[in-house]
Amino acid sequence: MFKTTIRTLTIASVLAAGTFAAYAENPMVGGAAMYEDKNIVENAVNSKDHTTLVAAVKAAGLVETLSGAGPFTVFAPTNEAFAALPAGTVDTLLKPESKDMLTKVLTCHVVSANAMSDAITKMVADDGGTHDVTTVGGCVLKAKADGGKITLTDETGGVATVTIADVKQSNGVIHVIDKVLLPKS
Repeated sequence: MFKTTIRTLTIASVLAAGTFAAYAENPMVGGAAMYEDKNIVENAVNSKDHTTLVAAVKAAGLVETLSGAGPFTVFAPTNEAFAALPAGTVDTLLKPESKDMLTKVLTCHVVSANAMSDAITKMVADDGGTHDVTTVGGCVLKAKADGGKITLTDETGGVATVTIADVKQSNGVIHVIDKVLLPKS
C-alpha cells in the first residue's frame, strides 16, 4: 500500500524553500530597478549611472532605434567611463556637428543579438580564448572571459570590463561596462 502526502504550496513556502531562485529579478542599475518588460531606452533613463549615455543616445538620434524590436545587446558605459575620456571629449561629441562621430562611437557599443553573458563566455571558449564581436557600427571588439569576468577590447586597444551582466530588456540585454569603447580613427 502506498501512502501519498499532499503538501500545499504557497508563495511563502516556495520562497522559504529557495525554489523561486530560478526566477531572479534583474540586477539594479544606477540605483534603479530594470524591468524585463521595458525596452533598453525605457530602463536606461532611470539609471543615475547612465545619464551621459542617455544624453548621447538622444543627441545621436538613436532613441527610436534602441526602443525598437531588436534584439540588441548594449554594452552600456557608465558616467564615470565617459568622464575618464580626455577633457572636452564628451562636450565635443554632444555638439550637433559631431553627430556622425557620436553615432559611430555609440553604435560600437551595440550588437544586433540578444547575447547573455553565458553565451558570450561560450563563444570565447569555443574560439580558444578570444571572440570577435562585430557591432552595428562596424567595430570589431575582442571579447575575453577570465575568472567569471568578461572584457571587451576596442579597436584602439582600450579594455572595458562588464561590471553588471545580463540586465534583461524587452528588446535585448544590457551589460554595464566601465570604459567607453572607441572605434579606430
